[in-house]
Amino acid sequence: MDYDESRDEFKERLDQEHQWPTWYLFKFIVPSHTEAAVSKLFPVEAVSVKASSKGKYRSVSAKLMMNSSEDVMRIYEKAYQIEGVLAL
Repeated sequence: MDYDESRDEFKERLDQEHQWPTWYLFKFIVPSHTEAAVSKLFPVEAVSVKASSKGKYRSVSAKLMMNSSEDVMRIYEKAYQIEGVLAL
C-alpha cells in the first residue's frame, strides 16, 4: 500500500467516524527532545504533556475543534515530519 492509498483510507475512516466540525483528540508519543516541536503544532491551552516513568519519552495530547478530515490530516502530516513521533 502506498502513501496516497493509506492517506485516502484514513481520510475515509475519519469522515465515517466523525461529523464535522467536531472535537478531535490528537495523541502522540515522542522522545523528550522533540516534545516542544510537537507541542508547537497546537495552541498552548490545548496541549497536555506527561513524562514517561524514566523521562525518556513524553505523551503529548491536544483536543481541538476540527472543521474537516483534511484539517486533521494536515496536523498529522506536520507531526510526522518531526523525528521520532508516534501517533496513537
